[in-house]
Formats: sequence, C-alpha cells, structure tokens
Amino acid sequence: MSIAFSSLRRFAMATGLIAPLVLGMPTSHAEEKVLRAAMHADLRAIDPIWTTQNIANIHGMLVYDTLFGNDASLQPRPQMVGAVDVSADKLVYTFVLRDGLTFSDGSAVTARDVIASLRRWGAKDGVGIRLFSFVARLEAVDDKTFRMTLTKPYGMVLESLGKANVSVAVIMREREAQTDPQQQVKESIGSGPYMFVKDLWVPGSKAVYARNPHYVPRPGNEPPSSFAGSKIAGVDRIELVWIADQQTAISALINGEIDFYESPGIDFLPILERSPDVKLMKTGDLDSAHGMIRLNHLHPPFDNVKARQAMYYLINQEDFLRAVIGDPRYYRICHGLITCGAPLASDGGSQWFKEYNPGKALRLLQEAGYKGEPITILAATDNSTITPATQVLIQAMREAGITLDVQSMDWGSVVSRRARREPPAQGGWHIFVSQAGGVASANPVLHTWLGAACDKGPFGWPCDAQIEALRNSFAFARTDAEKKRIARDLQVRAMEQVVYIPFGQWTTPIAYRSDRLQGIVPNTGLVVLWGITKK
Repeated sequence: MSIAFSSLRRFAMATGLIAPLVLGMPTSHAEEKVLRAAMHADLRAIDPIWTTQNIANIHGMLVYDTLFGNDASLQPRPQMVGAVDVSADKLVYTFVLRDGLTFSDGSAVTARDVIASLRRWGAKDGVGIRLFSFVARLEAVDDKTFRMTLTKPYGMVLESLGKANVSVAVIMREREAQTDPQQQVKESIGSGPYMFVKDLWVPGSKAVYARNPHYVPRPGNEPPSSFAGSKIAGVDRIELVWIADQQTAISALINGEIDFYESPGIDFLPILERSPDVKLMKTGDLDSAHGMIRLNHLHPPFDNVKARQAMYYLINQEDFLRAVIGDPRYYRICHGLITCGAPLASDGGSQWFKEYNPGKALRLLQEAGYKGEPITILAATDNSTITPATQVLIQAMREAGITLDVQSMDWGSVVSRRARREPPAQGGWHIFVSQAGGVASANPVLHTWLGAACDKGPFGWPCDAQIEALRNSFAFARTDAEKKRIARDLQVRAMEQVVYIPFGQWTTPIAYRSDRLQGIVPNTGLVVLWGITKK
C-alpha cells in the first residue's frame, strides 16, 4: 500500500507534517525529536473538566498534572503530592505538595491553585461531585500544604483524586480554575510534562506540544504504570494530528510520516501486522472500550422509564460489535454496565438482553406515550467506532418503525450539542452513542456514566436516589464480598432505570513505529504519551 505523491503532499500540507522523507524539504525542527501521533479524534476543546471527550482529556494529561495517579491495578500513587497524612478516624486528610512543582509559565504551584482546581472539578465531574458531597472543608495550611476534612470516612478519596479516565482531577492555575465549570477555560497552562503551543493549534489539523522546561518528574525514576510513576518528557515536541481517512493514516504510519496511531481500524490490522517496522500493542488486561447508548431522561419519550426500557429490545450486541470491530478476537459480548472480566462484573440486569424484537420495542414505546414524534439522534460522522455503532442503532430503530430525526455532524459537534438541555425541537437531543474506558467502568464509583445524580450528572441526566445511595454504600464497604454484592445490586438498579444501554466491549491495539519509538506505557483508557522516546 502506498500514497501517491500528490496525496502525500496534500496530507503533509493539511497536517503540517512537511516531511523531508516525502517532499525532500528541510525543516526548522530537524534537530528536534518530534513524536507525530494520529489520534482517534480532532482536538476541538482544551478543557478536560468542561468536557468528557477523550481527546480533550488526552490533551489535559499532557499539559496538567494530578495529585495522585491510579496505576494499572487501580491503586492510587502520589504524583504531585509528596506526603499525605490521614487521621485515625479517616476524616482529615493533610496533603503536602512535593518540591519543584511549577507551571509552564514559570509560576509556582500552590495550595490555592490546588483548592480552586479541586472545587471546579468537584462541581462538574460525577466522581468529584460524589467526593465533595462528603467534604466539610478544604483549606490551605500554607503554600504547599492543604487539608481536606470529611463529614464521613469516605473510602474513595485517593482513588477519586487519581482516577485515570475522563474528567481527571487536573490541577490548573487558580485564575483558570476559578472559571465557571459550565464554561470552557480559554488558556491551557499546567504543570505537566508538556506545554500546549496554542499559536500552532489548527483545529481540523493538529495540536502541538513542547517539552515543559519547568517540569520536574517524581524523584527516583519511579517506573510508569498507567497514570502513576515518573512522567518523563521523552521527546522535544509532540504533534497530535487529525487524519480523518483511516487508509491515509495507515499509509502514513507505514511510510513513516507519522510515528504512532492511537486507534487503527480493525480491517487494517492484518496490513499492520505484516509491516516489519510497525508493532501493535494491547492497551491493558481489560478491554479498552465499553460501548454505550445514552438516552435523554429530561424529555419525552425517554423521561418515562418504560420508554427507556423499550430500547433494550432493539439491541443485538453482536450486530454492533461486528460493525465496530468485526474481528471476534477483539470484542466481547457484555450485558453489564461494569466491565466484563473485571473482579466486580456480574450478570445482574442481563435479563433485559434476552430478546431482540423491534416490533415489541415500538409497542412498548407506544404504551409509554410515544405517538410517532421524531426521535433526534446525534450521529457522529467521523469516529471510527461511534459512527458505525450509531448507524446500527439507526437501522434497528427504522426497522421498528420509529420516526427519526438524524442529525449528522462531526464528533466535536456532538460533544458540544449533547451538553444542551433544551427540548430536541429547540436544539437538544434524544439519543447519542459513545463509549467509556474499560478501566473506569470496572469501579462503580469511578464509572462516571453509571451515576444518576440528576442535573449534577453527565449528559442524559439520569435521576435516581437509589442508584446514588448504592454508589455511596460501595465507597464505605469494608470487605470484597460486600463490595461485590453492592456492585451487583447497583448494576441491577441502573439497568432497570436505563442510565445507558451497553452494546459490548472491545479492544483496539495501538500501532507505532518500532524502529523509532520505545518506552510506550500501555494504558487501558486515555493513551499515555509521556515516557515515549525516539531512537
């Protein structure tokens, strides 16, 4: 497989990769080590608290740092924190920041920055909202020390601060962290291993990051594990490029115009396996993605639980997974909301998937009050997994005789519109398709999309006090047996209320140039780009 010279020239000009390999032209960055990575989506938003979009959170984890980082076993390990003391009654946590923490603008990280960042995160993210419901006080002791006082001995404090999926508790400067969490920050200045070069950001093309000269990794060269351990900026510059056409991206990787491809299509894996300079890497022990269909609980017909339950009869997971992945080696039927293969997985609620029956789905919708009004679906056109899954759902709904209003748009536009709470006829929505990380979905508290915190929850806004009470109970459980029982009860209730409809799990390996890159940290969820060095 090769790209014609004219196609390569267009590709190079569109992405900014005016590659000497292709065009025979010199580059001002010839002395730099540059990692060029093709991503699953285009970067359109730069605030990882404002949006749950994966690409925005990958951006966030390059630019910002966190107090803790959960490792590959979901155990929290200190990151920005140098020391933590927990009182005997587990109500008072005292944190001391480690030495050398500096933002990329040269200013020191202080307890005031941390407190403002945590409060913003705690007002927006589901995990943060839950944690802060038990926080009585959050106060600075001095510039490097802050104290969190709880009302109850909540057992998920450190795990929440170190979670490794979307809406991570990143630490911003106080001035940005004081931004209303419903509004996006305008600047992206953090204390992480890289800094965002905003002047070179071209939405629809690329985002550029330079090594943060002020970043000091954790001492002792701690081995990286997921979001834990030392974060080493192994290259001078990272370019996240957006190549909408997968064949073009695959050819660019094979021909050497890019070094790393985050999410190659399954159809192209045999080609990559035959390429001597390309290696495929599994992202972790758990499946990397968990598909979900999100319904809007605010507006008819899905404000009625019976209408939401009717949608289960339109779901044959095999149809979705064949469209999304195709190769059975890389997907798994999973009728639960907690990641299958994880210790807390169960069959609770799986009875909803016993029957695929579009006619029954329509009948139940009608019994719930549906009278043929258009159902608005936000249909992403440019996502390698969400796009085909959405088309399978559209086909099943049309087969049932449901009237549809399909709003086709790029994934960035879906992300913006799904935040709107207006009725669908006024610019809102009924349904969108998305995915969650397999690691995050393995824990009932860290699994943001499992929540039902009403207007404080994620898009779709499920509202159920029993679900929230069960999630709280899990955080206070003392034994593994108790946690497993609560997790099963929670899944049963969440599926009954239809917080979302799962359509299976899958793993897409990452692909990279093995003749150029080393030090890649496998991570199920957000891709880790620090630690990578270029030969």
